[in-house]
Amino acid sequence: MNLTKDRHKVYRLVMAALVVALVAVILAAVAVGAAGLSAAETLRALGGLMIHGSDATGDYPDWAPRLLLDLRLPRIVLALVVGAALSTAGASFQGIFRNPLAEPYLLGVSAGAGLGATIAIVWKPLTELGIYTLPLFAFVGATLAAFLVYRLATFAGHTRGASLLLSGVAVGSTLTAIMSFLMVATERDLHTVVVWLMGGLTTAAWTKIYITLPVVAAGFLYMMLMSRRMNLLLMGEERARELGIDSQRTRRNLMIVAALTTAAAVSFSGLIGFVGLMVPHIMRLLVGPDHRRLLPVSALFGALLLLAADTVARTALAPAEIPVGVITAATGGPFFLYLLRARKGV
Repeated sequence: MNLTKDRHKVYRLVMAALVVALVAVILAAVAVGAAGLSAAETLRALGGLMIHGSDATGDYPDWAPRLLLDLRLPRIVLALVVGAALSTAGASFQGIFRNPLAEPYLLGVSAGAGLGATIAIVWKPLTELGIYTLPLFAFVGATLAAFLVYRLATFAGHTRGASLLLSGVAVGSTLTAIMSFLMVATERDLHTVVVWLMGGLTTAAWTKIYITLPVVAAGFLYMMLMSRRMNLLLMGEERARELGIDSQRTRRNLMIVAALTTAAAVSFSGLIGFVGLMVPHIMRLLVGPDHRRLLPVSALFGALLLLAADTVARTALAPAEIPVGVITAATGGPFFLYLLRARKGV
């Protein structure tokens, strides 16, 4: 009983700290940028927007409200959505496989999205279909890759975690090879493909958020509804079966939802790695493995982490930008090595 109370107290403290930190990072992200606008002017313009809308005027440049409404705010919101999506999907994958090294790109989602985006970029007739062609192909590619991995790993109606891991590696490698061939064969589009693969939020817009947010929100809600079953899966398939849980069906449904959530996020942001690996593991150390607590704190910390990384990416070398995927990889790579060594005990 005392342990349960202590964990609940820690959970509330972590949630409160994350909310405060998230608000601070949001205000910082709104206030800083390459435009010739001071932090004070930015915050005054933000207040004018909240009170009077896009026609607000005050002690700041006339173009400031439009800058915030059309550029900074959509980018901030998209960073929050993508960060939360990758983190909660990562927590689900790690729970499904009972492996802290699992992450959202495990099922070949990243390779599938990358191949879909590459096809949309290099196949010129597709460019006439509109600005949503690339994210649509990325989403379809990611979804089909996850479905293919699942089918390859399923034998006689049963899917084993090890088979999924190996199938994901094999399919991901194959799709990456095809993507590399297309990049070499069409050198004129190489830069565009590489920039997308690095991950970034430079094309953020409210219309993209309207598409991505409902998918991510629905995925998070489903994961929360299934959080108790995920907890039972941590006890092993036999124990879960004894408690009346269909482990195969539960694992399959959660994998589908987590893969779709990841696909919806990366289709507009490109491939932003390591968020789904780092965040759930760090939060698990703080609040424990109970997914009823792990998923909400992972969503908050993932949103906070990606927004902070994107703020650094767009301001560190202003007016030039660093792809946000470079920032997350620079921190995620060493963290992955630490996690791997700790897991092997070396």
